[in-house]
Amino acid sequence: MSSVSKKRKLADEKRVFQVRWEDLYFVTEVSDKIHCLVCQQTIAVPKEFNVRRHYETMHRVKYDAYTGKVRQDKVIQLKSALCKQRSFFTKINQSNKDSVRVSFVLSEMIAKSSRPFTEGSFIKECLLTASDILCPNQKKLFEGISLSANTVASRITDLAANVEMQLTETAMDFEAFSIALDESTDASDIAQCAVFIRGVDRNLNVTEEFLELLPLKGTTTGRDLFQALEKCIEKYNLPWDKLVSLATDGAPSMCSQNVGVVGLVKNKLNSLETAGINFTSIHCILHQEALCSKSLQMKEVMDVVVKTVNYIRSRGLNHRQFTSFLADMESEYGELIYHTEVRWLSRGKVLRRFFALRHEIASFMTMKNKAVPLLTDSTFQCNLAFLTDITDHLNTLNIKLQGKQQIITQMYDSVKSFRVKLRLWMKQLGEGNLAHFSTLNSLGNVETKCLKEYADLMSELLQQFDVRFADFKLLEPQFQLFSTPFAVEIDAIAEELQMELVELQCDTILKQKYAEVGIPEFYTFLSRERFPRLLSATARILPMFGSTFACEQFFSSMKVNKSVLRSQLTNEHLQATLRLVSSHKIKPNIDALVDAKRCQVSSQYRK
Repeated sequence: MSSVSKKRKLADEKRVFQVRWEDLYFVTEVSDKIHCLVCQQTIAVPKEFNVRRHYETMHRVKYDAYTGKVRQDKVIQLKSALCKQRSFFTKINQSNKDSVRVSFVLSEMIAKSSRPFTEGSFIKECLLTASDILCPNQKKLFEGISLSANTVASRITDLAANVEMQLTETAMDFEAFSIALDESTDASDIAQCAVFIRGVDRNLNVTEEFLELLPLKGTTTGRDLFQALEKCIEKYNLPWDKLVSLATDGAPSMCSQNVGVVGLVKNKLNSLETAGINFTSIHCILHQEALCSKSLQMKEVMDVVVKTVNYIRSRGLNHRQFTSFLADMESEYGELIYHTEVRWLSRGKVLRRFFALRHEIASFMTMKNKAVPLLTDSTFQCNLAFLTDITDHLNTLNIKLQGKQQIITQMYDSVKSFRVKLRLWMKQLGEGNLAHFSTLNSLGNVETKCLKEYADLMSELLQQFDVRFADFKLLEPQFQLFSTPFAVEIDAIAEELQMELVELQCDTILKQKYAEVGIPEFYTFLSRERFPRLLSATARILPMFGSTFACEQFFSSMKVNKSVLRSQLTNEHLQATLRLVSSHKIKPNIDALVDAKRCQVSSQYRK
């Protein structure tokens, strides 16, 4: 009988990966296997014919365009990306501890991405698929990661509780703190009051964090809000005598001196009979700036703009035809923007786009037999251009005032500089100088009568700023001492600070340090033994909230997380999710949480 030939095995052929294949076919060798750098697929048989066939079939059309040095750079880039992907998986050890750690990390990612808890199962499927490609020997680890909806919700609650515990410990060291308070309604019509805290410790380290979300299921009077705030402050063991300011949006329930939160907080502080309490209520600078800008209505212009935009955008056919019309005209913009009254920057963006497309809009409205004669009127165009320019200036100021961790003195400096600009613009408009009104200047000659009207409008706007920011005028001596300690007059400050200020102003080394680092870093170089009162005064200014921007941003996240599709989200889970989303400096200690989970598991086994 003829002998049966032994079946040849692939390993017996001892095929070797050739380095030149990397540049030729965009492949590399990983763990004795050939991986495509483009699609991450594994090529089963390490033969050049198989490698070439894969490249020509899948990637040749796109990657043949890369030649020479460009092709080599592309290979290096793809190899680097592959290494980064693999490093994520190879760092994970095959242990229960690492599975729990990954579960916590992914749960935090789900919370911050504003996705439903049920997204955990989808993410786990993606991880398992990725592990099959990148590290199949670690698949059991990924299978052990629990990302069910209940597990993700539990992990998020644990993470938020850890952040809350750290915040409580940090708040114990506050020398002074301030509160920002605002109220809004969520998707299930529950009034939610957001409380943010900013505190400063002995070393002048500032901590600004979300403190608590207070659900109000009944009325939302000033007393209701105060009682909820009072419980919150007592929960975190915050001493009332260290509260230096309260920032609100200026609503009557907040600012009323008799029944508002501000008035009730003042009564609470007066009842303590503690010497040295100097409490300040702050009406959000951003809201006041927005209210000032509303005084510049120019209703005859805005009515035409809003009505025209709504006619084009609110009807599907008109919208499609207008978009096609702009494309045919090769316009700079391809779309009009809706005006939203509650959005501070909306009016400026709408006006800027409307002015840029005014000719196209006039032609389109004529084609639709809805001609707007004012669009071709020179006076109306001048009014539109002026309103566009001044709204742009107001929007620039608004953007400067936005953001977290802003120092109140710097915010007020921005307001003061804008008031100076208003006076300058008034004078220049009276002289016919349009250097700072580019849109208006683009129209050419503007009638003197129009320029006088614009100067009068600027005067009214300036008056609004003076009236609305009169409260900050009272704080200017404190702000000047904080911002320019070497320039302030000795006689202009309180007597208990005068001796320390004299020493400070005569110290050349500190004066040089002030010039080098600026405010507020400069105050960290002062000795508490030498300047105790100055540092105490500094600790009262640093934690002050200048606006309720943090609360406004928080409510935006709240509406994303508790939407109409997720209206059954409980207040506890909502607060836990938003605490992770809003945390700034304080991050959850995942190592401590993982160790606690391992201790629980170990104790169960011991039983």
